[in-house]
Amino acid sequence: MARKDELGRKGEQLAVDHLTALGYVIIDRNWRCAIGEIDIVARHGSTAVVVEVKTRSGTGFGHPLDAVTPRKLARLRRLAGAWCDAHEGTGGALRIDVIGVVVKPAGVTIDHVKQVC
Repeated sequence: MARKDELGRKGEQLAVDHLTALGYVIIDRNWRCAIGEIDIVARHGSTAVVVEVKTRSGTGFGHPLDAVTPRKLARLRRLAGAWCDAHEGTGGALRIDVIGVVVKPAGVTIDHVKQVC
């Protein structure tokens, strides 16, 4: 497995651990459909939360959250709709969050932005 893929998987697991510690229940991981993939789908109370995770080994090329462009947000909205269509009866509210993970030798930083769109 490529180093970048390993870092991405580690970041997603750190995001899952973060969400779980906050009381979220993980429903789906790496859910795929014809238009793409959702990293994490969780439930927080009655709200389904689609979570995009961006992981970096540093901030030399910008913070991971900088990689979430308006185009990426539009794609996440379409993916969230596709997930809802495939999981009828889930009910309740839906929101999209983004988690930025920076993994450095000195430690890990997790930034969780709720309801980005």
